[in-house]
Amino acid sequence: MRITFVLPHAGVSGGVRVIAIYAERLQRRGHRVSVVSTPPPPDFARRLRSLLRGRGWPASAASEPSWFDGTGVPHRVLERVRPVTDADVPDADVVVATYWTTAAWVNALSPGKGAKAIFVQGYEAAPGRFDPALDAVWRLPLAKIVIASWLADLARERFGDEHVHLVPNSVDTGQYSAPPRGKQPRPTAGMLYATSATKGANVAAAALERVRRRLPDLHALAFSNERVTEHMPLPGWVEFHYRPAQDEIPRLYARCDVWLCASAREGFSLPALEAMACRCPLVSTRMGGPADFVEEGVNGFLVPVNDADALAERLLAVFRLEEKQWKRMSDAARATAKGYTWDDATARLERALAEIAPVTVHR
Repeated sequence: MRITFVLPHAGVSGGVRVIAIYAERLQRRGHRVSVVSTPPPPDFARRLRSLLRGRGWPASAASEPSWFDGTGVPHRVLERVRPVTDADVPDADVVVATYWTTAAWVNALSPGKGAKAIFVQGYEAAPGRFDPALDAVWRLPLAKIVIASWLADLARERFGDEHVHLVPNSVDTGQYSAPPRGKQPRPTAGMLYATSATKGANVAAAALERVRRRLPDLHALAFSNERVTEHMPLPGWVEFHYRPAQDEIPRLYARCDVWLCASAREGFSLPALEAMACRCPLVSTRMGGPADFVEEGVNGFLVPVNDADALAERLLAVFRLEEKQWKRMSDAARATAKGYTWDDATARLERALAEIAPVTVHR
């Protein structure tokens, strides 16, 4: 098949990483894959926004990395931020919008650019709220590919779309791996830090503080592609790693007895599955991917969103497990992650795209 992915700025966000993995793997399977993206927002405005948000003065757009770097997938970056048009996109069998801002562009393309689809990795609004602009995107006549059950449920219950393709995210259990181990000499929790309120760093920090009052020797570590800001602080005793190298991340996971995810809303939460691949039991809010892959009391625990007390209690439950019990939970976390492979996910996506593509593709 000829497949085109249309992205906004193709930087180093988790969502872009997923698309880059699929694009490279589909190309390896013999498909002709192309990527079209817009550049970052105008440099001065982008830098000023970053400064005002407490993230510092960013590097120039030209020096920013992308998950597509080194993949070998043809990637065209437009000369400026503008809608993608027919002139920008090769003729193909399927053209896939990858974010809500690109959906209208793909919908407006001519039929020769391919059957039209959208790869949905979330609903970018606060939990419990709905955005008319996002709803309008979901109602466009685009075939939907979603990454978690809650998004398939949303398509069915809110938009009456019964036919969506569920393709869960996965994890490279070769890259994200750790040998069997026991509990840490000092109880240790890990978390991914983010400045967005929906990511729940403040809730996670509150839960960790509660645990530390009862386990004074508690240690915690966090990592992020963002710097810690004043409006979303971390306790000073948390060990923080800014943009760790990719080969360092599995080692960070492996230093933890438990991985904490306190998000109010996630499309999937790939770091949670990566941590489980590195034998970390998971304590998470009930949202995104964890709602699909956490088995209560077996490989982790789920609690309601925004409940720091419940998170703290479940963290304590993991820390208080006897060594053999903890090892069983650790092994179960690894076994769960091994059930989510990128080979399987790519095959699912390939089948979905083949079903979406015109009938002529199958002749």
